[in-house]
Amino acid sequence: MTTILSPTIKAEKNSSLQGTLQSLEAKCKNCTPITPLECITRCHVYKLKNELRHLSETMNKPNYTKELFNVLKNETRLFIMQAICNERCSLDKLQGQLGKEGRFYSQDTITEKYLRPLIAVGLANEALEEYNATSFGTRIANALKSFPEFDGKLRAHSECHEETVLQYLLLAPKTYQNIEDILGLNITSRVLERLLSAGLIKAPEEREYIFFFKSKRDPTRETLTVTEQKIYDALGEEGVAAGKLASKTGLCIRRIYKYIKRLKGKKLVFLRRTPKTYSLTCKGQKLALVLQEIKQIVEDTWNSSQQVIH
Repeated sequence: MTTILSPTIKAEKNSSLQGTLQSLEAKCKNCTPITPLECITRCHVYKLKNELRHLSETMNKPNYTKELFNVLKNETRLFIMQAICNERCSLDKLQGQLGKEGRFYSQDTITEKYLRPLIAVGLANEALEEYNATSFGTRIANALKSFPEFDGKLRAHSECHEETVLQYLLLAPKTYQNIEDILGLNITSRVLERLLSAGLIKAPEEREYIFFFKSKRDPTRETLTVTEQKIYDALGEEGVAAGKLASKTGLCIRRIYKYIKRLKGKKLVFLRRTPKTYSLTCKGQKLALVLQEIKQIVEDTWNSSQQVIH
């Protein structure tokens, strides 16, 4: 199974599908069905194991996670997912529910464009001309409830670079170079621009911050003017940016730089450049957490499927 998001997330023990499966298997050992058919038609363990076997094959495909996210980035598919999580639905019933929402599609369109992709990634099942969400699909649908705008914030039919960056920034703000290291030289600027436009990340307007610091040189060895001394005293020990220095001294930015240049000439001041960093907005953090939860569900389901087939 190939995944594209970072970092790897450890599944929580209390909500693990593996734990649920083990609990059901314990009950199964004490079960005495009258006939094998009763076991197949009514047993939750059998149904869950059968689903996991199919998911194992599906999730083992290259770029499965990318395909999953691209399927989810569609408003109509998400609407159908929520509908079939609540109950089994025929095509007629789905067509009627979509129509009430102003979504008028033929049954062929509903099947080919919306249902087939959901089935292909293991989110839905078809049986006796009715559709229902799989256990995996239900877990994904519940995760998406916390971010209703999911389908409109990320580019459809993409390589999921935006998802990768959102996951990366969930750890901490990153510089352009950091992000370029994981995406590559040719696409980083376009990906960041899309995320900025969508309001999912933010960055300072300046290309980089410049902070001024006192050097270790003894200031008493130099003759300072009143203004130079004022600026030197305002630097503090932790360093300060030009704008804050101007605010502290009451001098304009132009004069700050003029006197900083003189102090640098006397080796009393040095500057340090802090690269521009990108961080998540509040909405970006919510989306990144949903992506994280979905990835955790995928990993948990994959691990459980391996437990079943081995």
